[in-house]
Amino acid sequence: MKDIRVFPKVVYKKVILSGIMLMMSGCMTLGPDYNRPEVTLQENWLESQKTPLLNESPQEKLWWKTAFNEPQINELIELALKQNLSLRSAGLKVLQSQQQLAIAIGNQYPQQQQLSGGKNRNKSDSVVFNQYDLGFNLSWEIDFWGRFKRQIESASENLEASVANYDEIVVSLISQVAQTYILIRTYQDRVQVARQNIHLQKESLRIARAKFRAGDVSELDVDQAETLLNNTKATVPSLETSLQQFKNNLSFLLGKPPQELNYLLQTTQAIPSTRISIALGMPQDIIRQRPDIRAAEHRLAAQSAQIGFAQSDLYPHLFIGGSIGTSASHSNDLFESQSEVWDVFGLFEWKLFNYGRLKSNVRLQDARFQQLLVDYRNAILQSQVEIENAIVAYFKSHEQLKSYKLAAEASQRAIDVSKTQYQNGLIDFNTVISTLRAHVQQLDLLSSTQGTVATNLVQVYKALGGGWKVRNDQDPVDLLPSDMKEIMRDRTKYWEDVLH
Repeated sequence: MKDIRVFPKVVYKKVILSGIMLMMSGCMTLGPDYNRPEVTLQENWLESQKTPLLNESPQEKLWWKTAFNEPQINELIELALKQNLSLRSAGLKVLQSQQQLAIAIGNQYPQQQQLSGGKNRNKSDSVVFNQYDLGFNLSWEIDFWGRFKRQIESASENLEASVANYDEIVVSLISQVAQTYILIRTYQDRVQVARQNIHLQKESLRIARAKFRAGDVSELDVDQAETLLNNTKATVPSLETSLQQFKNNLSFLLGKPPQELNYLLQTTQAIPSTRISIALGMPQDIIRQRPDIRAAEHRLAAQSAQIGFAQSDLYPHLFIGGSIGTSASHSNDLFESQSEVWDVFGLFEWKLFNYGRLKSNVRLQDARFQQLLVDYRNAILQSQVEIENAIVAYFKSHEQLKSYKLAAEASQRAIDVSKTQYQNGLIDFNTVISTLRAHVQQLDLLSSTQGTVATNLVQVYKALGGGWKVRNDQDPVDLLPSDMKEIMRDRTKYWEDVLH
C-alpha cells in the first residue's frame, strides 16, 4: 500500500492559511460601538409618601408565594411553566437564535472548503488513456473591516433578546395564572353570595305571603318580593357562565384543552387576601430589569451592529485561498510527490458602481437603529406609567374594600331592622324591597372588590417584571420537554451536541 503523503501537506498548508487569516482579521471594525443610551427615570414612586410602600427590594423570584400564600396558586403556576405551549414556542425561538449565532460564528472560517476527485477516460488516435484527479481547495474572506464581527455581535444580541422575550412570556404567564385563579375564586364567591341572597329573599317572600293571607297587606307586596327573588336567581347563570369560562382559560394556560378542574380546584375557597404594605424597591433599580425592556435594548444593540455590517460593503472585500491536489494517469501514482499540484491566490472584490444603493442601505440601517432607540425610550417611559398605574390601583382598591366592608355591615343591620319592623307593621314593603335590593348589590360589590384588590396586586408585580428569575439562570432550551428534544434528535442526528 502506498504511503499517503498529500493530506498531511493539505492540513499543514490549511493551518498556515488559517494563521495568516487570524493575523489579518479584525484589523478594523466599521460602524458605531454600542453604548447603553441615557434615559429619564423617576427618582421615586409617586405613592411612596402617601401609602405603606416600602423601598426594600421586592421578592421578584417567587412573589406569588409571599403575596398570597396559596398552595393551589403555587401548584398551578408550576404546572403552567412545565406545560404552557406559548412558553415552549418561546424556548424554541431561543434555540433558533442560538443556531443563528453559531452560523454567524462559522462565517469567520473559510467560506469555501471543497474536497474533489474524478476520473476521465479519453481516446485519441485509437489511444485510450485515463486521468485521475484528487484535490482540496478553500477560500477565505478576510474580516478586514470587522464585517463578520458585526454579524456575530448582532446575532449574539438577538439571542439575548430572544431569552428576554422568553422571560417576558414567563412573567405574563405567571400573572395570568394567578389572576385567573383569583377570578375563579371571586366568581365562586359571587355565586355563593347570590345564593345566600336568594335564601334571604325567599324568607322575605314567605313573610309577605303570610301577611297577605292574613289580610294585613295587599298582593302587591308578594309580587314585589317575587320580582326581586327571580331577578336575583337570574344573575346566577350569568355568574356561572363566567366562572366556567375562567376555568376554560386556566386549562389553556396549563397547555390542556378545556376540562374539569376539580382535581385542582377541589372545593370553593375564599378569595385570596393581601397585605396592604408592599416592597417595590427603587425605580432606577427595577425598571431596566423588566424583560421587555431588556429585549428592547438587546434589539437596539443588534441593530447597531448592522450599521457596521452595511458600511463594510462600501469597502473592498479581501479574499485569500488556495488548492492542493494530485493528478496522474494511473491511480497508483496519485500519491507520488511528483504528481502534486497546488496554488495560492489572493483577490479583492469592490462594488464600485453600487455605491448609491450601498450608502442607502447604511442610512436604512441607521434609521432602523434610531427608530429602535426611540422605541426603547418609549418602552422605558411606558413601563413607568404601567407601574404607577398598577400601584395607585392597588392602594385605592384597598381603600374601596375598607369602605365596602363597612357598607356591607350596615346593610346587614338594615336588613335585620327592616324585617322586624315590617313584621310589626311599622314600615311598608317598599322599604324592605329597597333594603334587600341594596344588600344584594352591596355584597356583590364587596366580593368583586376583594377580587380586584388581589388582581391589582398581581398587576403590580407584572408591571415590575417580577417572576422571570424563576428559571434560575437555566437556558430556556434546557427547559424544553425531554420528549420534544428526543423527537428533534431523531429528525436531525447532528443536533445531539445541541439538545443535550
